[in-house]
Amino acid sequence: MSKADLTEAEAANELMRLARQIARHDALYHAKDAPEISDQQYDALVRRNAELEAAFPHLIREDSPSRKVGHEVAASPLSKVTHAVRMLSLDNAFTDEELSDFAGRVRRFLSLAGDETVACTAEDKIDGLSCSLRYEGGKLVRAATRGDGQVGEDVTPNVAHVEGIPQQLQTGGEGAPVPDVFEIRGEVFMEKAAFSSLNQRLMEEARAEAEAKGAEFDAAKVRQFANPRNAAAGSLRQKDASVTASRSLRFLAHGWGAASDVPHETQFGMMQQILDWGVPVSPALVRCMDLEQMLDHYRQIAELRADLAYDIDGVVYKVDRLDWQKRLGFVAKAPRWAIARKFPAERAETTLESIDIQVGRTGKLTPVGRLAPVLVGGVTVTNVTLHNRDEIARLGVRPGDSVVVQRAGDVIPQVVENLTGADERPAFPFPDHCPDCGSEAIAEEGEVDVRCTGGLICPAQRTERLQHFVSRSALDIEGFGEKTIADFFARGWLESPADIFRLKHHREEILALDGWQDKSVDKLLAAVETKRQPDAARMLFGLGIRHVGAVTARDLMKGLADIARLPGKAAQIQSYRAESPRGEDESQGKYTARTVEAIKAILEVRTDGIGIAVGFALADFFHETHNSDVWDDLLSEVSPPPFVVETMASAVAGKTVVFTGKLETMSRDEAKAQAERLGAKAAGSVSAKTDLVVAGPEAGSKLKKATELGIEVIDEAAWAEIVSKAG
Repeated sequence: MSKADLTEAEAANELMRLARQIARHDALYHAKDAPEISDQQYDALVRRNAELEAAFPHLIREDSPSRKVGHEVAASPLSKVTHAVRMLSLDNAFTDEELSDFAGRVRRFLSLAGDETVACTAEDKIDGLSCSLRYEGGKLVRAATRGDGQVGEDVTPNVAHVEGIPQQLQTGGEGAPVPDVFEIRGEVFMEKAAFSSLNQRLMEEARAEAEAKGAEFDAAKVRQFANPRNAAAGSLRQKDASVTASRSLRFLAHGWGAASDVPHETQFGMMQQILDWGVPVSPALVRCMDLEQMLDHYRQIAELRADLAYDIDGVVYKVDRLDWQKRLGFVAKAPRWAIARKFPAERAETTLESIDIQVGRTGKLTPVGRLAPVLVGGVTVTNVTLHNRDEIARLGVRPGDSVVVQRAGDVIPQVVENLTGADERPAFPFPDHCPDCGSEAIAEEGEVDVRCTGGLICPAQRTERLQHFVSRSALDIEGFGEKTIADFFARGWLESPADIFRLKHHREEILALDGWQDKSVDKLLAAVETKRQPDAARMLFGLGIRHVGAVTARDLMKGLADIARLPGKAAQIQSYRAESPRGEDESQGKYTARTVEAIKAILEVRTDGIGIAVGFALADFFHETHNSDVWDDLLSEVSPPPFVVETMASAVAGKTVVFTGKLETMSRDEAKAQAERLGAKAAGSVSAKTDLVVAGPEAGSKLKKATELGIEVIDEAAWAEIVSKAG
């Protein structure tokens, strides 16, 4: 549910739930090093909280996650340390546009001229544990974790065993002397290779312990670390520093806290100074002079990410000038002068909370999965397409399952794996009736999509069907735009095709609407009246019956002549279908060629384009009582004359024409109808019997085959000339 759909009460309740959820996950992550959800799922919760607070600022809670950093240190065997300068977190950007917005905010806040350079440092964002090192007189006197930003845990004995943390800063040389007090802040992390070795060692130690006790070894019960970040946090936050010493940890500096002196004027200069004092910084640290360089560096780091020895989850940017940093200051828990551009996760794990069935404008029933929010590809994903009934069966998904979601580029998010697997719960029951109108929902022979047969009575399809009914290819009634139909439908004046011919009773009401005057209303109603005796094929096409396109509608009417005969013919097909034998392969549900010929005989047509699909679609349409009611209601308002095919003498009379490629001035159905009026037969494929091929742009295999067979090929302009000369 978007924030626009929420009432204040619903927003307040969701903010309360988010505050509790995020606080719980903060405790699991920071205090216990045992997260239950992925970073992407956590980021999605935080982002949702921020969206709601932006929409309802008066509902921001005292315990809002936006006001907190990390997690309060409690029930820890380690001593507490109060930071002299708070250790803050960073705001996140997930797209190039959000990074650009950050640069724009800095410029606006500082009132900078458009041509003024805003340099920023850029460095990889290491996925580890934040740590602050306090040096007095160049000597390390205390090391502390971030904790809640204000109070952390004392890990001074432990950092003595971390590579990259000197007990004494280097002095001398050309660099600035070490200030009396200087706190270096950075990240303690474990490299990927060390992480693998640690887990392997834990497994071997557990096996050896079981053998020593004569017990059966159960690998599933061995507690191993889920990822290098957890391993680093668990290894550093040990009461016994010898445990830390037994594990391989490293440190890279990314900034500083309390300082009696800051000897440089830029972020980059200070980071180089920290390096000179003997504390390593990221080898990827650079200074970017504009947004383009910032984006380029991000892409370079993203390409190198997989080959790095340690895990990173983004790039951190900081305004380079320290005087500008001071002016920019801070918001509740993050500096205005820094931002983390996170890497998008193309895949993420989450929970499928429910499955809803949506009915599209063509009647297709599409299952949509509702997810626990998760960040995928830089976007918070809450919904995912499940495509169709067969895809649900293939994945075996049900509400409550843990799933892997994928989103690459602009592709609609989709479920790629069900992590829960089979259990005793029943499979998801895909509906056999439309959830919007209650009509039968069926999948046609050989198709996977299930569609509502409600047609013009289905709320999900009605306005689209009405738009189609008055369109140029159908009844061609001028004056009905999409907005007009939607407006009239909302007011209850236009619910079925027959209502179009009853709009004259609403003349005064239409006239009272904005944008309508006597002339425009009378013009619309006059256009309606001219269609009281519509072309039968156009009217049939306008009803939007599946598989009945403009050409098929004409083929049907050529056989039947009187459109009033159609419901009876559909009933005959329905009876035949109930009694007709299937093909030899019963499991595949195939009908024999005899069924095709029987349908053609019932419909009194000989056209190859009409067969089982068209016949059964007609049967399904008229089988629904409400569709028959719509049909009868329409015929009470209009009187289509008997259908007569009028052909003109032309250069293609008696010939077989195939249209291929993209037609730019007309639809494929319109082109086929033109060919018919010219006395030609419009075929769907090229063969030795084809006389002419009309090829538009992007023509493919049909054009190739026509060339191989030596068939005449013309373009759309040449076809238009043939049409214009016919008479």
